[in-house]
Amino acid sequence: MKKVFVLVVLFILPIVAYLFFASGINNFGKLPILTEKVSDISVIDPAYTLQDKITILGFLGENVELKKGNAFNLNQKIYKPFYEFNDFQFVMVMPKGTEAKVEELKKDLGSLGDISKWKFIYGEPDEIKTMFASLKTDLTLEENLSTPFVFIVDKDISLRGRKDDEGNGTKYGFNTSSVADLNNKMEDDVKIIFAEYRMALKKNNAERSN
Repeated sequence: MKKVFVLVVLFILPIVAYLFFASGINNFGKLPILTEKVSDISVIDPAYTLQDKITILGFLGENVELKKGNAFNLNQKIYKPFYEFNDFQFVMVMPKGTEAKVEELKKDLGSLGDISKWKFIYGEPDEIKTMFASLKTDLTLEENLSTPFVFIVDKDISLRGRKDDEGNGTKYGFNTSSVADLNNKMEDDVKIIFAEYRMALKKNNAERSN
């Protein structure tokens, strides 16, 4: 009996686990598109684009010093585990005039590691409001042009999220004030979108080799 038990543990359970997760990827491996054709940040700054990038898009607003905690949460929980993936970037849309405050924030973030994929672009208030409105969410931008929420934008510049978030309706963004939201939801969704692109790449490579 002991030998049978050992065989089950060593061989059968891993196969069952593989089939379970493989079926999970097939059934739940795509993060829903919530908004197509989000405005590209190149409209604000031609040096940057969302096209062909997996982007975490945020709006820190005028009072950068008050959003440092949000930025640190995001850096530790989402940026660090994923920043080495190709075509991944963090883009923070900032009001013009916050450049000095952003440099202080970058210095603080940089003390914790590589921040090369954190991008900050600067726009006029109307440009930032137009950019935010193009996401077509049920969230609002505060008067200081900030929101604690960040958004997952895919390579086709479409907003991704959850259409039925645990029975609470559509989830457009993730609250950087909540470590639980980042840990329990956003991290999973970022993993899903990376898995989706990896599967698509493998499929394309397999088709080319046939």
